[in-house]
Amino acid sequence: MAILWTDALIYLLLISMLGLVFYMRSRDHMQRPLSKLAKSKIGVASLVILLFFVVIGLLDSIHFKPTNTKQTEIISVLDYWATNLREHSEKTYSAPFSTHLYSKEIIVAPDGLVYWDYPRLEFGGRHIYLPERQWLPDVLKKIVFGLSQGVVIAGLLFVGFLTTRYVFLRKKTGLLFLSSPTKTALIVTGVIIAITYCLVYLSAYYHVFGTDKVGEDVFYQAIKSIRTGLVLGTLTTLIMLPMAIGFGILAGFFGGWIDDIIQYIYTTLNAIPSVLLIAASILMVQVYMASHEQEFTSIIVRADMRLLFLCLILGVTNWTGLCRLLRAETLKLREMEYVQAAHALGVKKSMILIRHILPNVMHIVLISVVLDFSSLVLAEAVLSYINIGVDSTTYSWGNMINGARLEMAREPIVWWSLSAAFLFMFTLVLAANLFADTVQDAFDPRRSAD
Repeated sequence: MAILWTDALIYLLLISMLGLVFYMRSRDHMQRPLSKLAKSKIGVASLVILLFFVVIGLLDSIHFKPTNTKQTEIISVLDYWATNLREHSEKTYSAPFSTHLYSKEIIVAPDGLVYWDYPRLEFGGRHIYLPERQWLPDVLKKIVFGLSQGVVIAGLLFVGFLTTRYVFLRKKTGLLFLSSPTKTALIVTGVIIAITYCLVYLSAYYHVFGTDKVGEDVFYQAIKSIRTGLVLGTLTTLIMLPMAIGFGILAGFFGGWIDDIIQYIYTTLNAIPSVLLIAASILMVQVYMASHEQEFTSIIVRADMRLLFLCLILGVTNWTGLCRLLRAETLKLREMEYVQAAHALGVKKSMILIRHILPNVMHIVLISVVLDFSSLVLAEAVLSYINIGVDSTTYSWGNMINGARLEMAREPIVWWSLSAAFLFMFTLVLAANLFADTVQDAFDPRRSAD
């Protein structure tokens, strides 16, 4: 097993999130917002979609070196399961569900005849012999068959859930006895399972989202890009939270020269254009890796190091907004009666910060985290578009969009790479924004009257 730096941080973040969930469930003041969050249909549906993306990202974060093949490069569990997608490359562009290349070439027939036509793909649609007649019926048949099998699998899992619920919880089974959010979660899960199984089934016969310039499957690229988006959205948050929480609370609680220094730090940092700071940091990383090639012998290790530094610099440049919010909230909290009473009773300042200030600003932290996640995912696309984002060898939606610039300018237009990146990014960001709105409604004290 090979553990990359981002893998280790993802595991650490996962453990921290599980610990936070258990902590919140054990606190009485967290029961109301959590129960309100669990009763929201939109919140539950968006959470299920986010968890689906998280599962894919975690599968792509378990890396190892294959021992039973000649391949020496590090791959992930997702790569291993998607071996057909990864290895079934074509010569160049091909449209979604196509059986031929996208451009005409000179073809030499077995009998020596030379003609100008669209060559057949090596893998896409190779199971049919007369594409002109068999292609459309075959595609429709496989879509219906894949969706049917996906629905059956989702139904079996649904029955298993109801059976488990009855055996362990002794609750009545059946859809009529389930709460509305539970029904929503099961329906969304079933739809995801059906669509995912159908796409996986179809990818064994066709390139569902076509191929790119070098013939690589675009569906595989879009799936691999999920991990990059999640890493940038979550690890950047992990990096920025300690600085934002620590500096914000200290500035608001102590005031005076401590407040002045912290304000000077984040005001100065905000005065530096973030794009220039990111570009300078990425250039430093490239120079370091070029001068220490013996430490970065693997392509994936080099790309992972650049991704880690991009998360680091994004975290350093994005903590100031949350810091200001926490400073303002702490200025208000330190004047509350229970904090003044703690001072009068001689409670240590460190204990006041931990027991009274920090728990009462956590709702702001939670709201800011979920609101900033989608903006960080979109930031990667913008940075990669101007070539200061992740490494060019890293699968990301930003690199797919960057590569689509020239594809959209050619004739005929190659539209599927941009469309696939947009579809996956849109789904993730929309789910994150909907979940963020639900979290804000549940945890914002000003809306507690609802």
